[in-house]
Amino acid sequence: MAALLLMLTACAVLMPAPPPMGSTEAEVLARLGRPTARIADGNEHLLEYAHHPWGQTTDMARFNRDGRLISYEQVLTTEKFATIKPGISSKADVLRTVGHPAETSYLPRQQLEVWTYPYTEAGVWNSMMHVHFDHNGVVRKMEHAQDLRFE
Repeated sequence: MAALLLMLTACAVLMPAPPPMGSTEAEVLARLGRPTARIADGNEHLLEYAHHPWGQTTDMARFNRDGRLISYEQVLTTEKFATIKPGISSKADVLRTVGHPAETSYLPRQQLEVWTYPYTEAGVWNSMMHVHFDHNGVVRKMEHAQDLRFE
């Protein structure tokens, strides 16, 4: 029983409850700590809480122009990746959608920069999403792969 209580306490510390909607940025920072990035999005902005390199989640806190929390979500999901459109989406769009990558690389023969995001597909499969950008910063293709680090 003591071991179970210890595990539940550890989970609560490692994964704090989401902040309530309407919280100020200062309240969110006090609750969650320093974000991994602050991303502008028009009159709004996002605080990114990435759990890389081994973590498979990134939480985004979105604030309106008044500095109040209007959404808080885990963004490394199949549904969010599906909103990134090859030939249309830019690096800025990808940052606003799923945040910063866990890893970047470059494919010289194809002249593509690759941003890699580890995530858990459908809550079950350890996966990687590779987003490929051309020299203009436009998404050219996306590739899904198994995350072999967990095999």
